[in-house]
Amino acid sequence: MAMSLAAITSVNAQTTVKGVLVDQTLHEGEPYATVRIIKEGSQKPAASFLTDVEGRFSHQVSGSGKFDIVFSSVGKEDLHKDIQLTGSGTLNLDTLYIKESATALQGVEIVAQKPLVKMEVDKMSYNVAEDDDAKASTVLDMLRKVPMVTVDGQDNITVNGSSSFKVYVDGKPNVMFSSNPSMIFKNMPAVAVKSIEVVTNPGAKYDAEGAAGVLNIVLNKQALGGGSAADMNGYNGTLRAAVGTTAWGGGAFLNGQQGKLSYSTSVIHQKTTPGTVKVSSEMVQGLMSQISESRAKTRIPVTMGTLSMGYDIDSVSTMSLTAQLTSMNMKNTGTSETSLTLGNAATPWTYGNEAVIENKQTSFSGAADYQRFFNADRTSWLAVAYQLTYSPTHNKQRNDFSTPGGMPIDASDRYSDNREKTLEHTFQTDYTTPLGQVVGGTAANTLNLGAKLMLRRASSDASMQFLGTTATGTDQDYEQDNRIGAAYAEYEGKWGRFGAKAGLRYEHTWQEVEYKKGTGSDFTTDYGNLVPSASLSYSFAPTTNLGLTYNMRISRPGITYLNPYVDRSEPTALTYGNSALDVEKTHNVALVFNQYSSKLMLNLNLSHNFTDNAIEQYSFDDGQYLNTTYGNIAKRHQTALNGYVNWLLHKNTRIFVNGGVSYVDLRSNTLGLKKGGWQSNAMAGIQQTLPWNMTLGTYLVSQSKTYTLQGWSSGMNLLIGMLSKQLFNDKLTLALQGLTGLSDGGCLKLETYSSGNGFVNHQNIRVPIYGFTFNVTYTFGNTKKQFQQQTKQTRIESDFIEQKSQGEMIQGAGNIGN
Repeated sequence: MAMSLAAITSVNAQTTVKGVLVDQTLHEGEPYATVRIIKEGSQKPAASFLTDVEGRFSHQVSGSGKFDIVFSSVGKEDLHKDIQLTGSGTLNLDTLYIKESATALQGVEIVAQKPLVKMEVDKMSYNVAEDDDAKASTVLDMLRKVPMVTVDGQDNITVNGSSSFKVYVDGKPNVMFSSNPSMIFKNMPAVAVKSIEVVTNPGAKYDAEGAAGVLNIVLNKQALGGGSAADMNGYNGTLRAAVGTTAWGGGAFLNGQQGKLSYSTSVIHQKTTPGTVKVSSEMVQGLMSQISESRAKTRIPVTMGTLSMGYDIDSVSTMSLTAQLTSMNMKNTGTSETSLTLGNAATPWTYGNEAVIENKQTSFSGAADYQRFFNADRTSWLAVAYQLTYSPTHNKQRNDFSTPGGMPIDASDRYSDNREKTLEHTFQTDYTTPLGQVVGGTAANTLNLGAKLMLRRASSDASMQFLGTTATGTDQDYEQDNRIGAAYAEYEGKWGRFGAKAGLRYEHTWQEVEYKKGTGSDFTTDYGNLVPSASLSYSFAPTTNLGLTYNMRISRPGITYLNPYVDRSEPTALTYGNSALDVEKTHNVALVFNQYSSKLMLNLNLSHNFTDNAIEQYSFDDGQYLNTTYGNIAKRHQTALNGYVNWLLHKNTRIFVNGGVSYVDLRSNTLGLKKGGWQSNAMAGIQQTLPWNMTLGTYLVSQSKTYTLQGWSSGMNLLIGMLSKQLFNDKLTLALQGLTGLSDGGCLKLETYSSGNGFVNHQNIRVPIYGFTFNVTYTFGNTKKQFQQQTKQTRIESDFIEQKSQGEMIQGAGNIGN
């Protein structure tokens, strides 16, 4: 009887074993590693489980005595550690480091894959550094692979079906990236990026701005912590050069650490010269009809420099300084010929137009962060941050017309000049504390609190000249001051397999607008927004979860949308903003399913979002000009199913699918319009490992017709191929990328249609995208570490983001004379 009781007691005795497994090279949590706990003298594991997406683990193990705990992960050496279990309490193993296997790639057959995507209920992270195609790609190319992100034929980017999203760089905003994401990403090499995070359900910690969520670009930088200073001392770097049929450029990246000080710096320059874009247009505007043919070429040089420094003040305090400078100078030159007919006139007037558009943008961003931890698990901390952003922009356009006598419109030569500046100061503090016991480095219940103050001044000084003189009423000097105060509270809880998060954020905006010159009346206003968010999750297993999320997001109109300056670059058209715009409010609901195994990664996202006061650009004819402006005039509902599949079919073959299908419904009582239809997009491909350390990737990108309130745009199809080879122990990489459209000699053929009050416009656009790019990348250093800074990434962000795709930026020249 006594022996039976002892046996039962031994079986029922349980110890909680917890800790976190970290990649020794990247100093990141090792996700989905296999953990086995084996009793001394036994062959059968007493427990077997997986680490979570952050590399953390916590598991109850029956029995007492000496055990061997073994950690296994793809491409890593097994990590063994002897442990002693008492049969009760908790054994905290703290942080354990697992290192790369020296033989993993030397003839050992590994039928598994390192996770390219970390999938959670409210965000996903694409590991660009682990994708072989990154060596021959731009960031825009890689975005086509990221779940919930779509890039169309004119390089317009949407997140979760919306173009209203926020762009971060290393957890902080960059105004220039946010205003021109597609143009910057198309000229930025993917080797500069470590990962791309898509936060589809931002909680209360994040600013309320951005209807679709947050797109965070994480750059390669130095790591801090996770070993002694002597162990971490070293440096590494990368040199890159690229030349192709439409682009050339290069970059240098250097990372290192000396004792408690870490540093990271990079310089990138790339110049893109796409081929000639041709546009054919037919427009009926009141009693006037126009037929136009135009050709335009664009030159886009982009230069970016970054500097980041981190310092471990002591074991519980860290600080960091970051700076980034980005410069872009786009120049577009084009010609057009337009035939104009008025009423029943038998003979049309034909006139030509030579246009030059220049867009110069510079953005400087600097930030200082301090973080202090209050416990050994680092689950309780306080962070204080300051950020300065300065972004001047200079837009110039000159139109020289050749006109016959007796023209019914004013086609005088004209020159427009617009200088915009944005200066922003942001102060933010965040506090996180666990509520209750911390297990495995993770608190079962967590409270997050924070506050932010943002001071922003934006100005626009614009003028238009006709025949060398300033025309009356065409100058505008406009200034907008905004002060935004915010506070939030958020609770996170975990109960076994269930998890929940609920938060509330309040933001109050004080706005002052002054018209120093031109039309418009000065005004002041203030308003508040209460923004809720919530999510529920259930984990079927460490690698399988289901979640239900809800959030409300807002979009504040920026200076381009509000500025009443009238752009008269076109003889028959006027473009201007609307200072009476209100804040757009969007509600998002989603059901998310994630599953991961050594061979298959799967994400499914069923979502619905709706906005009852959507800001839409619209056009109308006033009897003389085609007016284009903005208004809170639409109700927008969209239901979508998005999916991502990454399947390791064979040890050398990976199949990839990323896409979605949605139904959009757009209605406007103001315009008396209703538009809707099905939309779809997909990127499918195969990545094959070849002999001689070579990798081949082939991808097909397809998109269907998309709808706007006043019209639609046709779909497109393109093919991407990538071939890379590594030499000298993977230090030197040679890569070749090819891109072509699947119509009209490798071009994209796009068609757009729009109609409204008094006008109908139909366009055919031919975009030459075919070409090749050859890349050479060389890595060096006295350590194999690919450093990644782990200092706190404060969620400082600007609430005023205006996004323009490359297609939108060059549209004026591409449609000259329309």
